[in-house]
Amino acid sequence: MSGSVLNTEFNSSPELVEKLYQYGITKTYHEGDVILDENSSIRSIPIVMKGMMKVIRTEEDGREILLYYIKAGESCIMSFLGGMHNEKSIVKAEVEEDTEILFLPIDKVSLFIKEYPEWLDYIFRLYHKRFEELLDIINAIAFKKVDERLLNLLQKKSELSNSSTIIITHEQLANELGTARVVVSRLLKQLEEEGQLKLGRNKIQLLF
Repeated sequence: MSGSVLNTEFNSSPELVEKLYQYGITKTYHEGDVILDENSSIRSIPIVMKGMMKVIRTEEDGREILLYYIKAGESCIMSFLGGMHNEKSIVKAEVEEDTEILFLPIDKVSLFIKEYPEWLDYIFRLYHKRFEELLDIINAIAFKKVDERLLNLLQKKSELSNSSTIIITHEQLANELGTARVVVSRLLKQLEEEGQLKLGRNKIQLLF
């Protein structure tokens, strides 16, 4: 337990960290695994211990759009809210890279809110962060062109992975942006001609 993300997040409450490990179940997932699907029941909330996952919303026509990423030490606020109100999930959570997740049963989530102020503060901080990220998404869709949104997404992925080379397909980028693959491919080719990136097989190297 020493040195874990839980010790960092809840450094003022070793007892809470101990309870999280006591009641939580840790599982390992690989890139592309779906740990929570839309319309599924929420029996536990995921806390990312290592790695990263992304939260996606799917429209009726099958198009997807990326809402936000969940990094080590973070959880999915949608799972908190849906689970505590016994509602079905309205989003999909998919593993972005090999990830270790601790699942905490919903009944313990409510119990910890009453017993540990640090836990309630953690939930509020997550809610605030996700709210700001969702506002950014709404602003981007409403006011920004697809090429600008594409560049922003590539830059964010680069920062999250701490690498200028991003392993991803044009189809995956299109899904996360909620647009067509042909549009993404055309824009990527244009950006390559402008010298902002270099395209490879299922990978993109940023040059800016």
